[in-house]
Amino acid sequence: MENPKAICDGGDLDCGSGLLLIIKKAMDPLLDGELLEVRSRERTVADDLPAWCRMVNHEFLGSEPGDHTTRYFIRKGARQEELEADFEAARGYKWNVRVQGERTLSAKVHSRNHTFVVGKPADFSSKVAAPSAIDYLLGALASDLTVGFKALASRRNLEIDQLEVSLKAGLDNVLFHLEMEDAGSPKVKEVTGTFYVSSPQSDEDLEKLWNKTLERSPIYQTLKPSININIQFMIVY
Repeated sequence: MENPKAICDGGDLDCGSGLLLIIKKAMDPLLDGELLEVRSRERTVADDLPAWCRMVNHEFLGSEPGDHTTRYFIRKGARQEELEADFEAARGYKWNVRVQGERTLSAKVHSRNHTFVVGKPADFSSKVAAPSAIDYLLGALASDLTVGFKALASRRNLEIDQLEVSLKAGLDNVLFHLEMEDAGSPKVKEVTGTFYVSSPQSDEDLEKLWNKTLERSPIYQTLKPSININIQFMIVY
């Protein structure tokens, strides 16, 4: 087989979570008929990528096993209108949730094919019937950083053994939220915690990956202007 004109690595991403956009970015500079090599560790790509190529008029030439990845080969087709539509659809995508009030002091959230219950914002018990909105806020931040870090590592073929994040947050004045005082604010005052990572990679590579994770995190970058966020990055040996 001829040498590919370009190579892109999708790591563990599947076709529904960003791989196709990575392929499009790598494909755009190529001339019609030139060859792109796509590397992936996600097993579902073997089924989804040929079907996608047929849909957008690329020629899927097959695959070969590689070191820890599978190599897929695509010849660029002539009509790219569908790809442009996919890219624009991704730019304009909007998340949507529907929330219903329950009989108790809780709410039921419907998000795509998932439903979950949210309890009272201020409940100080160690055990609760449902996580609070603040629990979900911290969980959203921690999981965004965790999954984001893993995704970036995957695309760079950096091996990560284990990740764990521990976060804490307090309100400026929880008694204001509870209408027990009239001074202060109910806003989250500060988020602190530690991001633990165990990996055979160099400290320098991991630090760069952490900084890139913060830079690209939707939740972190949304909260950062209004909340003091202090998360320590710690490499565990």
